[in-house]
Amino acid sequence: MKQLILIRHAKSSWSSGASGDKTRPLNARGHMAARKVGAWLSAEGYPPDQVLSSSATRCIQTWDGLSEALGSHAQISFHDSLYLANPEAMLTALQGATGERVLMLGHMPGIGEFARDLRRDPPPAHEAFQKYPTGAVTVLEFKADSWADLRMGSAKFIAFIAPRSLP
Repeated sequence: MKQLILIRHAKSSWSSGASGDKTRPLNARGHMAARKVGAWLSAEGYPPDQVLSSSATRCIQTWDGLSEALGSHAQISFHDSLYLANPEAMLTALQGATGERVLMLGHMPGIGEFARDLRRDPPPAHEAFQKYPTGAVTVLEFKADSWADLRMGSAKFIAFIAPRSLP
């Protein structure tokens, strides 16, 4: 069994003075949300052994907050191809994964669409799942032995949370 954790980067700062969208950092709320989500992942027993992330500053900083709370020693790689990636590009990246529990960090609209497209069961009743707000997390499970065998519509839904719902 393979598990996938899909996370949209935490809240970024539009007023940071960053030179471009890719270099936009997290704001204070985003840093706090990343730590909360990391604590939730740890408490629920979802530490990743591999992380595939967009190379955008806000994704890198989100991982920093997550890993602070997780105490994770996951193998991490940052990919330009995951910056604003569509679901097909994300699937291609995931099919090359080697971990048992992989965490992917990305952007909207791709990450939300990917979470919806991978599922074989109906979406959760959680209103935020459709909007996929910053910091949102979906945990999915696959019966595949290899990520290379992964196809859209093959995942079982395990959990969904948004940072605002966390204490």
